[in-house]
Amino acid sequence: MPDFPWDSLAAARARAAEHDGGVVDLSIGTPVDPTPPLLGAALAAAGDAPGYPTALGTADVRRAAAGWLSRRLGVELADPFGADPSVIPTVGSKELVALLPTLLGLSGSGTVLIPEVAYPTYEVGAVVAGLSVLRTDTPPETPGDAVLVWLNSPGNPHGRVLTDDQLRAWVTWGRTHDVPVVADECYVELGWDVQPRSVLHPAIAGADHAGLLAVHSLSKQSTAAGYRAGLLSGDPALVRRVWETRRHLGLLVPTPVQAAMAAALADDEHVAVQRERYRARRDRLAAAVRAAGARIDHSEAGLYLWVTRDEDCWTTIDWLAGLGIVAAPGSFYGPAGARHVRMALTASDERIAAAATRLAG
Repeated sequence: MPDFPWDSLAAARARAAEHDGGVVDLSIGTPVDPTPPLLGAALAAAGDAPGYPTALGTADVRRAAAGWLSRRLGVELADPFGADPSVIPTVGSKELVALLPTLLGLSGSGTVLIPEVAYPTYEVGAVVAGLSVLRTDTPPETPGDAVLVWLNSPGNPHGRVLTDDQLRAWVTWGRTHDVPVVADECYVELGWDVQPRSVLHPAIAGADHAGLLAVHSLSKQSTAAGYRAGLLSGDPALVRRVWETRRHLGLLVPTPVQAAMAAALADDEHVAVQRERYRARRDRLAAAVRAAGARIDHSEAGLYLWVTRDEDCWTTIDWLAGLGIVAAPGSFYGPAGARHVRMALTASDERIAAAATRLAG
């Protein structure tokens, strides 16, 4: 296994802690705002749950998920209640990302294609399954020994959104070579300069979802990271394969959490409120970063600013630590990120304001 990357930030954290105003930690995208009351109310109401939950998901959570996908993303699932389910709840999205190659039965040999700049858990999932990794942002000329493709749009760490043409190219490639294409769309509700499109949208997928999966999460859009609430949807044959393995492993979303998920997925208002909080923080922090002479690349969606001063990322990390600010070095996300840092928008308004003031000098 690779080293846990955030452990290497210990020295930067220690230096930042010396600042009179305390640390502004923008290194990890952990939500800090209150979880909307509707989730807590649904959780409490379902608290009498003496039996084991179902890996398939309750009818309520699958119905709410299908409704959310249709209403917010323009995605129409195959029958969520059929013999082959087209959507299931998951224990957050990170667990699913880390285990998906294994759950699909891909362990042993082959290559997982991941973005050039990528969330580290895609590589971890390949390592756990005994697979190798190829970083690429474009479909290769030949499939080689590829067994799975990961897309991430909006992207973590850089907020890049894939165009419809780019998404369609991957869908065509995957179907041509019989390689499943999985899109991590956990930030899909957080488009700023562009509106992200799901890989399952009919303009991308066509008439059905053959060979395609999408991963979604309530962690950011519903400030519910502590609930560990995620979704997997798409090709019923692939979803069923994952569901069957999860049943054997006992990977079950607790019944009260499924009730909270159903409530959250049926309500758009709390997501809109949280999105505006993040928009305000983004505007303030981005202006300060640019005023300090740094550049922001991509970042058209999601919860991060992809910042560079055209220098090694660790030099930028040291500069920020001197201001009492901790960011994530771009090298965490692959060699192509070595001259950027990721700054998260998930700190409180007060901490974002403190960072902006410090950057202004």
